[in-house]
Amino acid sequence: MQLKLSQQNQDGVLVVNCTGRIVFGEESSLLRESVKKAISENNRIVLNLGEINYIDSGGLGTLVALRASAQNAGGTIKLANLTKRVGDLLQVTKLLTVFEVFNSEAEAVDSFRKAA
Repeated sequence: MQLKLSQQNQDGVLVVNCTGRIVFGEESSLLRESVKKAISENNRIVLNLGEINYIDSGGLGTLVALRASAQNAGGTIKLANLTKRVGDLLQVTKLLTVFEVFNSEAEAVDSFRKAA
């Protein structure tokens, strides 16, 4: 299934809902372009990955690159709702130590409020 993105603003935090798969090619490019554009408008972003069923190495690279872009803009990207498969992949690649990960979208949005 191709990647589908939808965005909503919650309490000044941009939530990007991702559905499908994040793989090298069109999907990674779509995510990269959408989030990079969003970073210029709002540098507090939550990627809701609850509907992502597959990520390949290109997708992981995109997530890491987006995190770096957000940090360079003075912002943060947090991950929410990891599926077991995606969570296991982030654990095996040690990326769980790089990203802030939350069990729900609400907890991730809340974490921005607490940090402010």
